[in-house]
Amino acid sequence: ERPELQVLRVVMTTLDTALFYAAVVYLPLADVMSFYMAGPIYVAALSHLLLGEKVGWRRWMAILVGFCGVLIMLKPSSAAFSLSSTFALAGSISFAFAIILNRRLRGTSDTSLVTWQTIGTLLVGAVLTIGNWQTPSSLDFGAMLLLGIVSCGAHLMITRALKLAPASTLAPLHYSLLLWAVIFGLAFFGDMPGPRILIGSGIIVLAGLFIFHRQKVVDTVPPEHVPKGVN
Repeated sequence: ERPELQVLRVVMTTLDTALFYAAVVYLPLADVMSFYMAGPIYVAALSHLLLGEKVGWRRWMAILVGFCGVLIMLKPSSAAFSLSSTFALAGSISFAFAIILNRRLRGTSDTSLVTWQTIGTLLVGAVLTIGNWQTPSSLDFGAMLLLGIVSCGAHLMITRALKLAPASTLAPLHYSLLLWAVIFGLAFFGDMPGPRILIGSGIIVLAGLFIFHRQKVVDTVPPEHVPKGVN
């Protein structure tokens, strides 16, 4: 069903995954996840451009505030703007495009979406190992096997949740990822996000939650009772 959109979704999810792991190599886990917290903000902007959804001035203001949070985290100067930050930013944008494509493919089965997503990631990974293959140890192989099982289950549940639950319900759960990233980063790697990351991610979370709140408010009001531009 709609193969062109499925192929594009595979490209976006594969790019999202590859850039996430590339960023994690160089940045603390919580820092990378802070960039991904902006995903729903990008979705709000892209849904207007790509899906024709109405986005009122309040949500556009929240989108701009969220972008300010991203800029605070990036600190775009010649000294601080790093390639690793670019990986995280590009990955979060790819993640947003994948969510948009999920909405367009609501009629496609979850199993089909995740299967093609897995095949795409596998093919890209196979190409990247050419000339750079390193045989994993038994411990590494077991860890990768566990990661594959957990990731597959997570993708199935996320794909299903995006179809069944209102976005306003999923938003707080999405932003809890930042808390888990801080906990796991501190527990396993001794990483603690700096003030710039904490401030920027806090702004992004507040802006994102406001966007979801406004969407919920607009969804509960009959369209004929919503004045133009106030949503």
